[in-house]
Amino acid sequence: MFRNDLLAAKRILITGGGTGLGAVMAERFAGLGARLVLCGRRLEMLEATAERLRGLGAVEVEVHPCDIRDAAQVDTLLTKVWANGPLDVLVNNAAATFIAQTESLSTRAVDAVLATTLHGAVYCTLGVGQRWIAAGRPGVVLSILSTSVRTGRAFTVPSAMAKSGLQAMTRSLAVEWGQHGIRLLAIAPGSFPTPGASQQLMPAQRARASAPGAKVPLGRVGQSAELANLAAYLVADEAGYISGETVAIDGAAHLRSSGAEDLLAWSAADWQAHRSRRG
Repeated sequence: MFRNDLLAAKRILITGGGTGLGAVMAERFAGLGARLVLCGRRLEMLEATAERLRGLGAVEVEVHPCDIRDAAQVDTLLTKVWANGPLDVLVNNAAATFIAQTESLSTRAVDAVLATTLHGAVYCTLGVGQRWIAAGRPGVVLSILSTSVRTGRAFTVPSAMAKSGLQAMTRSLAVEWGQHGIRLLAIAPGSFPTPGASQQLMPAQRARASAPGAKVPLGRVGQSAELANLAAYLVADEAGYISGETVAIDGAAHLRSSGAEDLLAWSAADWQAHRSRRG
């Protein structure tokens, strides 16, 4: 479906680009000719991913350690990135979440999720948007959300709040920045298992309760390549008339439930065991 040079003119920054879906999208973008900038908190993971992508023939992979929860670090990151040339695309992928009974959350736990998922993405979006507008350049911001923006989601309330905030940002700035040629888009994935997400959201006793994809109308979980292909299309010029939209990719699961109802049946002992394993 995609030309090998579909993204050849694009320089793309992916937050949380060293692991999980961020790394998967990076590989797909690189295969379509994009030049990549990956940022994350763990330099060793970024460098390992960059080395692998270079081995696969990536045109250019630049890495920068950055804690996007810190606005000053984000500004420093973007200054370094722009020193090597402007960006064309920002992918807000970095996020934090875990399952918990909401009444048990400390303010520190809430802030830990909001700081990365909402505040960090906003800092990055404002930083690139300001630079694009000042230079009279078009651009694309793609944010990775979740289907909780349509359903809400029990037991991951701070994450659902943060993702919904990013959806509001996407819709609002699509109007405000459209005059500058800047598109804002979002993807709302359903179940796309990765080691990090599985550890935080699918502890063993929950995974044992139902087969993967059992609650999905299509009968399976998502394949990471499917999400990466959608992301590649949305940031390409061929999707140039799409802005302000959030595209769900979940096999229609959000039309059936929010995906967290099974946790309503957990006992106090189940939650205590889960908290003990989380530390």
